[in-house]
Amino acid sequence: MASEASAEHPDPRDLILLVADGNMQSAVKGLLARPEALGIRPVDFTVVPHPERDPGVFHRGPEFLDPFRHRYRHALVMLDREGSGQEGLARAAMEKRLEERLAADWEPDRSAAVVLDPELEAWWWSDSPHVATVLGWKSRNPDLRSWLIDEGYLEEGETKPARPKEAVEKALRVARKPRSSALYRQLASKVSLRRCQDLAFGRFCDILRGWFPRTANL
Repeated sequence: MASEASAEHPDPRDLILLVADGNMQSAVKGLLARPEALGIRPVDFTVVPHPERDPGVFHRGPEFLDPFRHRYRHALVMLDREGSGQEGLARAAMEKRLEERLAADWEPDRSAAVVLDPELEAWWWSDSPHVATVLGWKSRNPDLRSWLIDEGYLEEGETKPARPKEAVEKALRVARKPRSSALYRQLASKVSLRRCQDLAFGRFCDILRGWFPRTANL
């Protein structure tokens, strides 16, 4: 049976993503420009930031996406748990509530939600050398990892700071490098995706692989 999207529009685009802000928009664009690294086929996509950021995505995301349900095959909403106003809920509970509301207008297999816990910056912290390079720490002494430990952002044996956004912002200030959306796209374009052990990132990849497998007929 043809999906609602294909019935209304003979040639709908693959994917629309509603995200919390410009940094997340740039990061997602950088990631989706690497379909082979994600394990998917190339995707025709649009990324839109919500004007009300994380709370807007959570409270009004499904309604925001309603006008697009005939123009895209799939919809994905993404937001940070930190700053959403829903910090009392677990990541999975937030995703479930969003997906229940999305299903009212999108068929369940056409929509999904990913909540980044605590925030997007958790995806970038790994042992990849590109992290230090992009953050301006390639030739600094001490090196980035040693500095993170000295400053209390990282414990010995860990790869990801407990406060990932705060650590990114402080590292950039020390390196005198401005924080920008372009920086997030650079990180998404360069950091090895195999090194990221974040649960929300794994969910993001699994959703895309289910919708856009490499073996799909184009």
